[in-house]
Amino acid sequence: MKSPYTKSRRIPAYSAGTHAEAAADGAGSRTAGGGRAEALLSVRGLVKTFPGRRVLGRGAAPVRAVDSVDLELAAGETLGLVGESGCGKSTMGRMLVRLLEPTAGTVEFEGRDITHLSPRELQSTRRNLQIIFQDPHASLNPRQTVARIIAEPLLVQGASARAARDRAAELLTLVGLGAEHLDRHPYQFSGGQAQRIGIARALATGPRLIIADEPVSALDVSVQAQVVNLMERLSDELGLAFLFIAHDLSVVKRVSDRVAVMYLGRIVEIGDKRELYARPAHPYTRALLSAVPLPDPAAERRRERIILLGDPPSPAAPPSGCGFHPRCPKAQALCATDRPLLRIVGSGGRTAACHFPEVD
Repeated sequence: MKSPYTKSRRIPAYSAGTHAEAAADGAGSRTAGGGRAEALLSVRGLVKTFPGRRVLGRGAAPVRAVDSVDLELAAGETLGLVGESGCGKSTMGRMLVRLLEPTAGTVEFEGRDITHLSPRELQSTRRNLQIIFQDPHASLNPRQTVARIIAEPLLVQGASARAARDRAAELLTLVGLGAEHLDRHPYQFSGGQAQRIGIARALATGPRLIIADEPVSALDVSVQAQVVNLMERLSDELGLAFLFIAHDLSVVKRVSDRVAVMYLGRIVEIGDKRELYARPAHPYTRALLSAVPLPDPAAERRRERIILLGDPPSPAAPPSGCGFHPRCPKAQALCATDRPLLRIVGSGGRTAACHFPEVD
């Protein structure tokens, strides 16, 4: 999003009924050569394996939904995470906030390993690490009022009922609703309004990082733009960091500083959004971008479309070597036997996991 490092004001969090000072000084400016501030979030070797479903009494192979992911996110940065449905994006997002337990690997937040923290230990961490869900109505308790929904994280952190309600009114105004909505229920709101309530709930404790899991995919196109505008404004005004998970590359391009591309549970390319969109290195990234409509009809007719072969492989039976090789137009014999690792390609600090990347 726009210059998040230059604005670091944050909404103060409540703790034990009082304001907890939570100034987040910006982590310095970024450089074109890939130099970065100290990581707010650091992921190393993250793996999530689900047991296979039994069919007619027979066991099935385990599903490796996330496969050895390394990732870093700086304070105030927005990192977009894109890929086809089923590639593991949402699974990874939920592991980062410990809604799912990792099978292996570590998640460090603010320099602390949170991978194996107890529920009590996680409580203080979650003040600074929140999540926005894909389906706004499904994520809001239909029996609770808006006031209670937004106040609940504050009450868990020890805020008084009065302070929590005042805070909820303040946050509703911040996200474009108002205090007159406090005593209504979720069913009384449209999808876009309900997502604003979900955003207000995520902001309640004054977090430093928000995992936004497909936050606009369930909304109409015009409403998507409104919610994206809101999230951009919040990033600028509050100095928030976002992991923005989506499959819409146009939205990701707009909101992100860097973009990570995921395929079959692995990160296959990551880099500055301008470099990645202008000169994608991985064949999968190139194919994804070729499917994004261009606003210029003449340019749309002239450009080359990259059509991938077949469907994505099952994570229960991934291909050997590079997971993308059965669909890759550039695949060679090496791709079927050796798994490529992320390495720097071209300029701008981009990395790609490909034996034969496109380079500048």
